[in-house]
Amino acid sequence: MIKTLQNTLKQDKEQFTVPKSVQDAIPIRRIWPDGVFQFGSKFSKCIRFSDINYAIASKEDKTAMFLNYSELLNALDTGSTTKITINNKRLNRQNFEETILLPPRGDFLDGYRAEYNAMLTDKVTDSSNSVVQERYITVSTHKKNVDEARTFFDRVIGDVTSRLNKLDSHSEELDAIERLRILHDFYRVGEETEFHFNLKDSMRKGASYKDAICPDSMEFKKDHFVMGDKFGRVLFLKEYASYIKDSMINELTELNRTLMLSIDVIPVPTDEAVREMQNRLLGVETNVTNWQRRQNSNNNFSAVVPYDLEQQRKETREMLDDLTTRDQRMMFAVVTLVHLADSKEELDSDTETLQSIARKHLCQLSTLNWQQAEGLVTALPLGLRRIDALRTLTTEALAVLMPFKAQEILHQGGVYYGQNTISKNLILANRWELLNANGFVLGVSGSGKSFTAKREMVGLALAAENGDGGAPDDIIVIDPESEYRPLIEGLGGEVIEVSATSPNHINAMDMEQGYGDGENPVVLKSEFLLSLCEQLMGSGKLSAKEKSIIDRCAAQCYREYIRRGYTGAVPTLQDFHAELLRQPEPEARDVALAIELFTEGSLNTFAKPTNVDTNSRILCYDIRDLGRQLLPVGMLVVLDSIFNRIIRNRQQGRNTWIYIDEIYLLFQHEYSANFLFTLWKRVRKYRACCTGITQNVDDLLQSHTARTMLANSEFLVMLNQAATDRTELARLLNISDNQLSYITNVDSGRGLIKCGSAIVPFMDNFPKNRLYKLMTTKPSDTDGTIGMGRAA
Repeated sequence: MIKTLQNTLKQDKEQFTVPKSVQDAIPIRRIWPDGVFQFGSKFSKCIRFSDINYAIASKEDKTAMFLNYSELLNALDTGSTTKITINNKRLNRQNFEETILLPPRGDFLDGYRAEYNAMLTDKVTDSSNSVVQERYITVSTHKKNVDEARTFFDRVIGDVTSRLNKLDSHSEELDAIERLRILHDFYRVGEETEFHFNLKDSMRKGASYKDAICPDSMEFKKDHFVMGDKFGRVLFLKEYASYIKDSMINELTELNRTLMLSIDVIPVPTDEAVREMQNRLLGVETNVTNWQRRQNSNNNFSAVVPYDLEQQRKETREMLDDLTTRDQRMMFAVVTLVHLADSKEELDSDTETLQSIARKHLCQLSTLNWQQAEGLVTALPLGLRRIDALRTLTTEALAVLMPFKAQEILHQGGVYYGQNTISKNLILANRWELLNANGFVLGVSGSGKSFTAKREMVGLALAAENGDGGAPDDIIVIDPESEYRPLIEGLGGEVIEVSATSPNHINAMDMEQGYGDGENPVVLKSEFLLSLCEQLMGSGKLSAKEKSIIDRCAAQCYREYIRRGYTGAVPTLQDFHAELLRQPEPEARDVALAIELFTEGSLNTFAKPTNVDTNSRILCYDIRDLGRQLLPVGMLVVLDSIFNRIIRNRQQGRNTWIYIDEIYLLFQHEYSANFLFTLWKRVRKYRACCTGITQNVDDLLQSHTARTMLANSEFLVMLNQAATDRTELARLLNISDNQLSYITNVDSGRGLIKCGSAIVPFMDNFPKNRLYKLMTTKPSDTDGTIGMGRAA
């Protein structure tokens, strides 16, 4: 026998003692606050790691993930045993209600909050996704004391964590409380919210931690066990097929029950493994030689070596070749699975389902007879292995038991964006956790772009506080199609119609204190006025003299306003026009004449003091009727007004969300595109984020400015795309063909979400309630009552 395996079996051997209480059935001997558990002379430490997008990855990406996972297995330390666990556990209802549902605030929006919460609750309690999956790696080793064990764990877990990062899987070490919670949630299914354990308080009172996690009773039968009012059974993988698909583990853990599947791994040093295989090969060759000698002695010189001997020789040579030339390692592994049910009949039915899944992959999943107690301890993420059903595997053969399935987006304080198409779990994203919160919503007409943006607005508007626990976020919308009014007014916001004939005016020269982020605000405002004048006079038409005059007049207009401490009347474009006329140079009069239409003429809507309330928490600029002449100027002024609002909000500690529908309109004009590009790069430090909404992706990508903004946005929602757009997006974002299928000829409200490095397929079937009627733009769903009154 291989020396490493012999030593491991000898060290793991424990004297059996009959448990006299439920607490005795839990084999933990001692715990430390940092999460180290002791069992006899064995110590263990556990880390939780996140899932990755293996199921929908392209063939090339799957191969890369498989090789990276193989490297992780190859790097496992031979001085320890490793347990990889997939835990299907019931959703913690109380935690869900506290962290995801929106609390009432006693205002007119509570009716909408109730509808929103009902929608979330329905999606979570649906039978297909009432179970959530967690993944753990538990490393255990025999050491003399806990200090030696800690030194060992620091090195090994650091290596495992770095290799998980290469797989884009994020990991965290679990402390004692978190590890005990995992056991509590398994032992006491349905009582997840009742776990309250304080280690210091428990030590002070002399209470055992086992009292906080153990079930009310445990009874072990021949082929199952009873734990409280639950029935459970431990199965193990008895027969392995010569070829196993990488989807088998995922199929086994798709069962909508509380279960744990664990893969115990004992790595063997390569030199020992090579020596063992050389000895085996030598034994096989000796058997072949002896067989041939016997045939020769019987004068049978033409006999062919029997198939079984030839097969043994071939397989042994292949194994030796794997170990010496293909970077494979020999490992011993055992797969155990424990599942719980409400009744014996349900348990038997689930067992049959699991066994049939294994049979489909030509494997045999068998019940442990008279070893249910040992099997239960083995399946839990404790770090113990009490089942001697080890199988010899190479790294590749073990890596096929792939624990990864589909990446999840579940951020603390996140907003609802739909359900993961693969796992059916909620997608809750907090864009502030990304490198930058800017984003785009892309899709063909009718794919649900506006609805997606409105659904995010609703989640933000109804929230009692922002994701960081501060004041509620502000929402500002630029609406070129006049379609957001029902939602904005339904949520209690303000819609400002901007046009040449509208009585509403926005002063183009408004300037908040702090404009320019510590720089000279007049310099930035002068740049804005230069852009404005150049927009009015034509690109490249301003001479150096005229630019100097504009800069001088801008400083003159703001001098008194700044001296008063940004109080009193704000200068207007009419004041700027008058200042130009006071200048002695003839060029000043040329500039004044060029902009007269927009200061004194019929298009002077931006040349008067602001007479609308721009302080509403939810604000919409309706620019549908701006007209071709006024649109370029109007977009610049509206964007500058929004920038002023962002500055004011930052001083008040508020986040600002800006939504720009049909954003391609802004890129048609050079100056508004440049202003928007600058805004896109700067707003992150102003506690703001921008979201562009458009269907003309191909047109958008032809603009270098827009392409750069799209590539630098960490959040993208891609709905159904046209063929040309799909190709461009795939090239820009490195989306695989498999992932592209989720944005090809799909229904409204389905697509892909790119959140940081994660690209997740999503779907959203929003119930047709009052909120839906506020958000939808489908003619078949609208009626005359939308947006006419506030929610009860």
